[in-house]
Amino acid sequence: MKKFSKVSLLVSDLSSAAILRAYLIAKALNQLGYEVEIMGFLFGNNFYLNLPSEFNVYNLPGKDFPEFFGEIQKFLPKISGDIIYAIKPQIASFGVGLLKKIFTRKPLILDIDDWELSWHGGDNWHYHPTPKELVRDLLKPQGALKNPHHTLYVKWMEGLVSHADAVTVHTKFLQQRFGGTFVPNGKDISLFDPTQYDPESSRDRYGLSEYRILMFPGAPRPYKGLEDVLIALDKLDQPDLRLVIVGGSPYDDYDKQLQQKWGRWIIKLPKYPADIMPDLVAAAHIVVVPQRDTPETRAQFPLKLTDGMAMAKPVLSTRVGDIPQILGDTGYLVEPGCPEQIAEQIQVIFQNLDSANQKAIKARERCVEHYSIEAMASTLKSVIAQL
Repeated sequence: MKKFSKVSLLVSDLSSAAILRAYLIAKALNQLGYEVEIMGFLFGNNFYLNLPSEFNVYNLPGKDFPEFFGEIQKFLPKISGDIIYAIKPQIASFGVGLLKKIFTRKPLILDIDDWELSWHGGDNWHYHPTPKELVRDLLKPQGALKNPHHTLYVKWMEGLVSHADAVTVHTKFLQQRFGGTFVPNGKDISLFDPTQYDPESSRDRYGLSEYRILMFPGAPRPYKGLEDVLIALDKLDQPDLRLVIVGGSPYDDYDKQLQQKWGRWIIKLPKYPADIMPDLVAAAHIVVVPQRDTPETRAQFPLKLTDGMAMAKPVLSTRVGDIPQILGDTGYLVEPGCPEQIAEQIQVIFQNLDSANQKAIKARERCVEHYSIEAMASTLKSVIAQL
């Protein structure tokens, strides 16, 4: 008999990308036979991800302090799992989980999938307000400290990581910083199965048949290095090459800035449901993940890597963070911020496309072994066994 049968996954903001990691963990826990409920606050207008009906999702509106205390009070009695699993060291997930643990003595796991402080200067960030600034941040209608996601609260939550009964992380960088068990992001390899798709048909479906496609299946941000790919395309100046960006940026107008400067090379496709993504990736000749070297990227596991690996596509990426270990010898690596090297590798891949596709088959095999939902489930089983 299992000691535990139900897991409550707490997500700090269901309208943010945090729900992606929660969904993958939920899938892995489901495979182990656990009932899973996904719970959280909705700080935006819409869910970031439309979750399949296999999961119960409970949400309350995200509010600023002090109203947020009332939402937490409503939320706590709804958490019914035998295990509490908080996604991110945020007040709205880990903070709520700690309260539930105190009241019920239920075991609490914390998942850390990003170094939240790195967005604000990392260890160099400090909050030293004057008395006047503190009053303003606490009491003004738009006071900064009214926001439950304020950096000060993240710093406090990171200081409480040791109070979790177990910690899971998805990169070696985070493991070195916070300890815990390494649980890299898994891919649904039955959904992302290249034998189920015909690349030519996929390219025709999305109007890409005329081109050799470099695909970036995600939201553009400056640290993701797309400018380096576009500079490389300028250098190559081959009219049938295109960079396909799927989804665009929900954060700002950065993708529009790219379009204004390099529009001749860019094809922008809208955001598609998760179950359509394999068909889109099938249309690519190369999947590009050109991360730049920043504190943020060193802590990340780009899901686009396993999109390409699972679909047996040549993956062109950079030597940043865990990326070399994730790809092993099954991808193409360049130094970060080097358009010249990117241009050279694009040439190498297209000049030897058959051997590149053979290497990509090895990438899928590596993904199945190390970066599948099944691999996640195996590691999580041992984490839960130790609770």
